[in-house]
Amino acid sequence: MSRVALVTGAGSGIGYATSLKMAYKGYTVILGDIREDIKEKAREIESKTSSRVIGLQVDVSDWNSCKEFYENAIKILGIDHVDILVNNAGIIRDALFVKMTPEQWDQVIKVHLYGAFNCTKQVVEGMIKYNWGRIINMSSASWLGNNGQANYAAAKAGIIGFTKTLARELGKYNIMVNAIVPGFIDTPMIASVPEKVRKIIIDRIPLKRVGSPEDVANVITFLCSEEASYINGAIIEVTGGLVL
Repeated sequence: MSRVALVTGAGSGIGYATSLKMAYKGYTVILGDIREDIKEKAREIESKTSSRVIGLQVDVSDWNSCKEFYENAIKILGIDHVDILVNNAGIIRDALFVKMTPEQWDQVIKVHLYGAFNCTKQVVEGMIKYNWGRIINMSSASWLGNNGQANYAAAKAGIIGFTKTLARELGKYNIMVNAIVPGFIDTPMIASVPEKVRKIIIDRIPLKRVGSPEDVANVITFLCSEEASYINGAIIEVTGGLVL
């Protein structure tokens, strides 16, 4: 049986590109997303590939939702564990700190940090049992700090610490835990960025272009492969040099 990968935030952007790439590679893929059309997205990917692909709704910020999502997914597929987890679900609620509300802070922290915890807890025991696993956590270049993103930067910095700690704890079980740091990637999350600001950011990128979701998906897929079996606890930038 092919390896089974679970991707959160899989309905669009990096998550969708990663799911499609992994399905093309022959993985069985579970798409998780809060959006209502996630089952349609899964059928779309399945129709393009020869892999089994399913999609289920999940609110990663909620423990019970994650538990139900995972239990339903493995039941549908008739399996007892997942081999690969890509913690990709994310939101932004930007505001200068003096104007940031407790709700904006909580929403971002819960989706990113609670989400990574909630989803990883579902899969880790199965990975330990079978002595094999890949966990990819999505951070961001904003973890270094960015105006208007105190909540997002704190969450993404937390993901770095989470990744390095799990890499230490789980390496002995042949579970590789790594983090991706995307830069300015052409996803729905940056669609609201004003054109003037986009030009300023692109000018700071040595490659002088926005990255594509596929640029990130290629790295994620590699990290999930056997060829990446000695990469653990790494923080890999996919930024075009933005953070140089």
